[in-house]
Amino acid sequence: MSGVKLDLIDRKILAELQADGRMTNVELASRVGISAPPCLRRVRTLEEQGYIKGYHASVNARSLGFEVQVFAMVGLQSQAEADLVAFEGLCKAWSLVRECHMLNGEVDFILKCVAPDLSTFQRFLTESLTSAPNVASVKTSLVIRDAKDAPGVPFDILEARLAKNA
Repeated sequence: MSGVKLDLIDRKILAELQADGRMTNVELASRVGISAPPCLRRVRTLEEQGYIKGYHASVNARSLGFEVQVFAMVGLQSQAEADLVAFEGLCKAWSLVRECHMLNGEVDFILKCVAPDLSTFQRFLTESLTSAPNVASVKTSLVIRDAKDAPGVPFDILEARLAKNA
């Protein structure tokens, strides 16, 4: 994937789909300035090459009753590869964990969790997360409000960087 060079049209397609993945191929083609058939071919190629990982709806968690969002910083007793993979497997199985990122530094993992209420999250914290094998420490931070929740990457920065290096 990294060996493939994306041209301006490919980058425009990615930016447009990142902003609105529901648009029709005809609308997308119009926005990026090409006809529909080559646009569809390019989208399929971007999917096959892994630039487009998937399509989904951005769901409002609070409107569905998930009032609690928490970031949990997890420290493990061992950072051996087998232990890291085992913990990642647990995170994939826990439905309250929506994101799991391994970090470099003081904390081994940061988890983004959602729950309908504090008692549900507390039960998960005490019965699952802190009691999981190899977990040495967990520090949590409750989200008060979201100031920004932008998906993907900043294409304006990418384009400025490419223009500077051209």
